[in-house]
Amino acid sequence: MEPGGSSKSQTEPKKRQSKTPRKPKDSVLEQKSPAEFFAENKNIAGFDNPGKCLYTTVRELVENSLDSTESISELPVIEITIEDIEKSKFNSMIGLIDRDRVDEALYDDYETAKAREKRLAKEARAQEIQAKNASVGKKVKEPPASKTMKSRGEASFYKVTCKDNGKGMPHDDIPNMFGRVLSGTKYGLKQTRGKFGLGAKMALIWSKMSTGLPIEISSSMKSQNYISFCRLDIDIHRNIPHVHLHEKRDNKDRWHGAEIQVVIEGNWTTYRSKILHYMRQMAVITPYAEFLFKFVSDASDKNVTIRFARRTDVMPPVPLETKHHPSSVDLLLIKRLIEETPKQNLLQFLQHEFVNIRKAYAERLIGELGPEFSPKMPIKSITSQQIVRIHQLFRQAKFDDPSGDCLSPAGEYNLRLGIIKELHPDMVATYSGSARVFEGHPFIVEAGVSVGGKDVKQGLNIFRFANRIPLLFEQGADVVTRTALKRINWSGYKINQTQDKIGVFVSIVSTKIPFKGTGKEYIGDDITEIASAVKSAIQQCCIQLKTKIVKKIQAREQQERKRSLSMYADNAATAAYNVLEAMEKSQASKKQRYEDKDAEMHKEILTHSTVGKETLRELYEEISAGAITKEMLREKLLQHVEQVDYEMALEYATHSGVSEEPREAIFIQSLEAAEDNFMDLHSPAFVFRLFC
Repeated sequence: MEPGGSSKSQTEPKKRQSKTPRKPKDSVLEQKSPAEFFAENKNIAGFDNPGKCLYTTVRELVENSLDSTESISELPVIEITIEDIEKSKFNSMIGLIDRDRVDEALYDDYETAKAREKRLAKEARAQEIQAKNASVGKKVKEPPASKTMKSRGEASFYKVTCKDNGKGMPHDDIPNMFGRVLSGTKYGLKQTRGKFGLGAKMALIWSKMSTGLPIEISSSMKSQNYISFCRLDIDIHRNIPHVHLHEKRDNKDRWHGAEIQVVIEGNWTTYRSKILHYMRQMAVITPYAEFLFKFVSDASDKNVTIRFARRTDVMPPVPLETKHHPSSVDLLLIKRLIEETPKQNLLQFLQHEFVNIRKAYAERLIGELGPEFSPKMPIKSITSQQIVRIHQLFRQAKFDDPSGDCLSPAGEYNLRLGIIKELHPDMVATYSGSARVFEGHPFIVEAGVSVGGKDVKQGLNIFRFANRIPLLFEQGADVVTRTALKRINWSGYKINQTQDKIGVFVSIVSTKIPFKGTGKEYIGDDITEIASAVKSAIQQCCIQLKTKIVKKIQAREQQERKRSLSMYADNAATAAYNVLEAMEKSQASKKQRYEDKDAEMHKEILTHSTVGKETLRELYEEISAGAITKEMLREKLLQHVEQVDYEMALEYATHSGVSEEPREAIFIQSLEAAEDNFMDLHSPAFVFRLFC
């Protein structure tokens, strides 16, 4: 009975504990600032992991610099430096003193004696297998380096610096431009590389989350005699800047632009190739820019310095801000336009706040809205119900498509030049389509297809750009990738999809890029208008390449014929010499018969062997004297083959209009004295600059 009693006494306390339920907390209504939201959901802005954070930081800073320089039509000169910061240096930056470990077992990279013994035994077995294979003569692979556990505290830190020659920033605006999320200068309906006021602000948020260090900004605008210096971080909970230092410094060199420094946690080893690939693609789509990329480390063998040189000074036009198309607006946008418009009545509002609505058409629309609407109706008096009626009519009425005049594509010339500069292909074709429309937003598709080149893999190598930004991630679901893989019959254009080195370049520019997902890394394949335009642009490039490839195949076939004729020259010369020698020996006995019946045949033989003798008698005399030999006949045959090959090559060059002489790509600097007095005449292959 005692065991039973003891078990009962042991279980009674447990029952008493389970009878005391926890009281649920009262729900409290909370509000988060935009900075706090993006800090908790940083993957939305492309800050998924330390490596991706380093890549996205470089990308955002570079694109901001390009926007800044292009806005003032300045040829971009951008320097990007990633400096590896060792743990001891990072600790000194934040005021920490290095300490040695006291209790090793506390750390997650601690290796117990049993784990160490197991690892050493595994390495010993691997070495034994390697030695056995070596003794038998099998090919021995190098053993993989032993993996050591890395502590979570052993993060890698980098100082990212980006310097440009752009327009700079106003002194008083710098704190809000970097320390207040969703504040920016790129709002409005126009083609831009960024839209949401994130970019450098997300780099600052990630810096605050991973290192706690502030960001440093130096900026100066044109004609300013001072440099604005600001050191700040962000109050994430209040979404306001926390300024450490904001002052004006001397600008002795009259420099203009911006220089941004931020220290973040990252992973250069994993994302090295992605960052370099991004810089290379950016050099393709912006050949008018000069990039200097550096990776600096204490280990000199890990340092990287790459200069992407400028190859043209022809820049695309600055994108223009445009008005909304009636078919692309919603209720909120109509309400906001009504609140912000300076116009007084409905007729003026429709004419000036939307594209492709002329006065006569606006009057027709107002008449269709109903009797409660009139052209002179005060715009501020429109009710919510009337706004819904306007929106319904906008969705049902027909309007002219918006033009693409507000867009700024790279241009065929720049795209072709960028491809040639970075890939050095054997041949390249480019095409720029006309403006098309998707949901009231104009877009332009440009494409380039190259064959061959440096550092290009066999098969399809796809390069995607949206508003002149390289897209490197989520390639498989993109409309460009699926079109190139599934909708283009490459063999029909004499291109081998698996064996040839094919580069496919597609650039899409628009006032609204229909990205899929939150990362803005790919354009979906479900938009018929864009898919059709991409397919058409690639096909136009392939048609151009097919003509070049066919001519190249014909030239190769001619080379093969020349090689075959040259290969059989020895046999042909020997056979011809033997015939002539036999004829010379039988000359005395059959002289008259040969002269009467076979004179014409002999002349034909002499002509085709390029001997060029007038009579058989002279030929026989030269054979008897040894003046004609097998070697002489072979040499004459080879000369004839060369002559025919030269004539065919000359005919090919005449028809194609292309000189096959070796050429070197050069860039000629423009004349400084006449910088403002010229006019550019654009062509896909060149730009003719006429100075006035």
